[in-house]
Amino acid sequence: WLHIPNVGKPLRITSLQSVVGGVFNNADILRLDYATEYSVEKTTEQGENYLLTLKAKSGAVAYDKIEMLVNKKAMVPTSVACYAVSGMLIKTLHYKELKDFGDGLKRPSVIETDSPLYKGYKSIMIYAKIQKKEMADEIFTLNALPRIEELR
Repeated sequence: WLHIPNVGKPLRITSLQSVVGGVFNNADILRLDYATEYSVEKTTEQGENYLLTLKAKSGAVAYDKIEMLVNKKAMVPTSVACYAVSGMLIKTLHYKELKDFGDGLKRPSVIETDSPLYKGYKSIMIYAKIQKKEMADEIFTLNALPRIEELR
């Protein structure tokens, strides 16, 4: 859901839509629960990485198949190739610059994405700061969206 001040009620958006522009869509930005949404078809070792081939459990997710390269030592993805049902590569996400954000939170601080659908274009997200914050379940409701600015 998307809340735009002065528009009225929240707008429903899908995981394939982008609200930030560029090649990223909502599924790329939001932290997905891969274990819930995908089944592991194959796991292989590639040097310092594992290559996981994941297949969607349902059609409700953004990508039918994902090939995820995971760093063995840090156990974080280094790249994620996203495929359509047809087998066509839609985009590749590149996770770079592993950073300790504190409180035991180690994550890539740079995410780049490129796509054969947008030749010559690349989108980049850079995280300078991430902090954990406890929030009540009620915050994640449609009624709370208009008050989102109060929560920052």
